[in-house]
Amino acid sequence: MKVSGFTFIRNAITYDYPVEEAIKSILPICDEFIVAVGNSSDDTHSKIEQIAPDKIKIIDTIWDDSLREGGRVLAVETDKAFAAISEDTDWCFYIQGDEVVHEKYLDTIYQAMQKTKDRKDIDGLLFKYLHFYGSYDFVGASSKWYKHEIRVIKNNPKIYSYRDAQGFRKNEDEKLNVIPIDAYIYHYGWVKDPRKMQKKQETFHKYWHDDRWIDQNVVKSSAFDYEMHVKELKRFEGSHPRVMLDRINQKNWQFDYDISINQKSLKDRIKNLMSRFFGVELGYKNYILKR
Repeated sequence: MKVSGFTFIRNAITYDYPVEEAIKSILPICDEFIVAVGNSSDDTHSKIEQIAPDKIKIIDTIWDDSLREGGRVLAVETDKAFAAISEDTDWCFYIQGDEVVHEKYLDTIYQAMQKTKDRKDIDGLLFKYLHFYGSYDFVGASSKWYKHEIRVIKNNPKIYSYRDAQGFRKNEDEKLNVIPIDAYIYHYGWVKDPRKMQKKQETFHKYWHDDRWIDQNVVKSSAFDYEMHVKELKRFEGSHPRVMLDRINQKNWQFDYDISINQKSLKDRIKNLMSRFFGVELGYKNYILKR
């Protein structure tokens, strides 16, 4: 069984993406790793080159900055990396530049790949998610955070990155058939120095919206105000992936949150009731579950 990792990245240093940690976290179960490095104004290319030259293959890309609706450019860049994967690969492990896998899940993931490799009715593996916010001590608790998404897919040319690269579909807008596995993706996209976060907000919204929307909706500031944007968090009680420990120890800002002031929305209350009493999970699902 051959496994290929793939991702895309641009200006990782400028916006403080933990892309090195992301790649290293799944590298042990990958035979090769494709990284689409976009035209960057920092030293991202050299950073990626130095991680694992024996496994990593870099493809240089140019982002289409005119794509300013729905995050479409992110899916385009994902597809470029996916297309460069070796033809003899069985499974393709996708990870974004701010996602990390705990080492304790690698065996579970690899075994799931082995078990379902020859099942023609399975397109991918579905992961659980932890979305860290503000600091490494808190995770999002409201329904605004997606709970599951596909991160391992078969090497099928009919599969493509969907919308803003959150997940995948095949053929013409057909959902993938997936097996849920007991493994989490640790999403650190909302944990960084508030100055770097503010810079990311002002730049990254350009891949979803026009300048007028940005002027009206993105607060101009020297630092991102985490407290202004939060409604419901819970304290993280587990351990972080080993590859993240140096980054966590170098954290240079403070964020604390009193979970007693959580504001649960009416929508979340209804969803919790439906799940608790009727076993019904409401919300967006970009996949079809199989067993």
